[in-house]
Amino acid sequence: MRRLLTGATAVALGVTGTLVMANSGSATSDQEVRYVVAYAEGSSAATARAAVKAAGGEIVSENSAIGVATVTAGEDFAEAANASSALVGAAQDRIVGATTPDAASKARKQEVSKVETEFRGGKGTAPKTPKPKGSSEPLSGLQWDMEQIHAGEANETERGEGVRVGIMDTGVDGSHPDIAPNFDARLSRNFTTDIPVDANGAPVDGPCEDEPDASCEDAADVDENGHGTHVASTIASPVNGVGITGVAPEADIVNLRVGQDSGYFFLQPSVDALTYAGRNGIDVVNMSYYVDPWLFNCTSHPADSPEDQAEQITIITAMQRALDYARSRGVTLVAAAGNQAIDYTKPQTDASSPDYASEPGEAAYVRDLLDPESCVSMPTEGDGVIAVSSTGPSERKSYYSSYGDGFVDVAAPGGDAYDTADRKRDFAATILAAYPYDLAVAEGAIDPATGEVLVPWAVADCSSGECSYYQYLQGTSMASPHAAGVAALIVGEYGSSDRSGKKLSPNKVEKILLSSATDKACPVPADFTYVRHLPNGNTATSTHTCEGGEAPNGFYGSGIVNAEAAVSR
Repeated sequence: MRRLLTGATAVALGVTGTLVMANSGSATSDQEVRYVVAYAEGSSAATARAAVKAAGGEIVSENSAIGVATVTAGEDFAEAANASSALVGAAQDRIVGATTPDAASKARKQEVSKVETEFRGGKGTAPKTPKPKGSSEPLSGLQWDMEQIHAGEANETERGEGVRVGIMDTGVDGSHPDIAPNFDARLSRNFTTDIPVDANGAPVDGPCEDEPDASCEDAADVDENGHGTHVASTIASPVNGVGITGVAPEADIVNLRVGQDSGYFFLQPSVDALTYAGRNGIDVVNMSYYVDPWLFNCTSHPADSPEDQAEQITIITAMQRALDYARSRGVTLVAAAGNQAIDYTKPQTDASSPDYASEPGEAAYVRDLLDPESCVSMPTEGDGVIAVSSTGPSERKSYYSSYGDGFVDVAAPGGDAYDTADRKRDFAATILAAYPYDLAVAEGAIDPATGEVLVPWAVADCSSGECSYYQYLQGTSMASPHAAGVAALIVGEYGSSDRSGKKLSPNKVEKILLSSATDKACPVPADFTYVRHLPNGNTATSTHTCEGGEAPNGFYGSGIVNAEAAVSR
């Protein structure tokens, strides 16, 4: 799961229920900190607002739909807020004041992100593009993932027309030729603000004057990271004679940007995007991330200070309220299981949190024996969220994918570069999807003068007369959108029409998604050893234990999503 960061544009829900964008501004002084506060159950808004004021805070924006507010205050605010019976607690928003990632947490964050691109190192050649079959898209021969879930067969009868899919990610390149036809610019929103540098002068997103519009507020059709565009393309790239096809090629792509270029996701944009999705007829959202700064939010771990415990409780409470709000309004929630290669149902050690320092001197610390009952990763472990593990071309669980019997709901192709006959990496064993042109140039993947692809992990399709570009990535971030795409097909096939398009309750979508999945039993023996022959000549091994035997089980949940079976009931 890629580690991605959020910013300071909040959404306030007015008394009429209309969403109003409220720009919460850029940095304040070193003495002023920005917090996200959750109101206590049973407290009136007036009482909670008074409690915020009494604790020394000033409300910048309020999401009244779920009882969450953004507050600016001094450094002593959290202690006072946590002591108030009218408030659940306060979580630092991590974007104002003296905040800088420490070197150790940066390294850990990059290690998790590296899974998605680790196969790029060293020499190699891009897979040869097979000739398309019949009327297939030009690069469809490289999409083993669509064959694994039988998307082509499903698309003969259902393509997701009238279904809105929200991409909660780093943004979506709405101008990409293989996204533009399905991109809903009217509904798309950016809930973040770029952060040039932190209060200590360390770079975060980079200078705003370097942006195309010289602004810290990116348009809602921009993705300078590439992660969100890849996800959106997997879900709904159209059948238009260009590049690839998505799982639901006629679904609407709605950019709900909650992640920043620099690699984090924080609380406020996530809850605001979820409430916006519920208010605006979004049918499915994909969430390929966890909310920073805690990989696992614990309610009572002895290694955590009272302030850190209150912050984690606030994150759990606010996120669950937002998830509940969206789901109660018809939004099916799909999330990635994570790339930590761990069993989420067993006690774990977390040495990566908090992964972003809220003040000088703060750093990640070791928390041993995390209790799965009291420590959860949000949003993936939130109630009502469909957790998706990753498979490779052979249908084995990907070596990096987290797992757990009762944690994973379904599996889907996310790629596995080492799922090959000789256990050496192969780009073709990962997932190909759209790549923003400007980002590809910036990353040295394309020669801007000629349009030539310069790296083996990127592919161009110029058959239509206009070149479009694609990149290979792997991760549960790539698996989750396959399941989200099948969910969109289910809504399209069985949903009823309304003024926003199609509607089907998330309970029904989840039931069909899980019951139509292709059963996949645990491997025999259940202790499965992964062998990877690395480009540097070393060999890496790891062993994961699959519990549950036949489906459902810890590797695959109810099975590998099956688009054809889902729409042919």
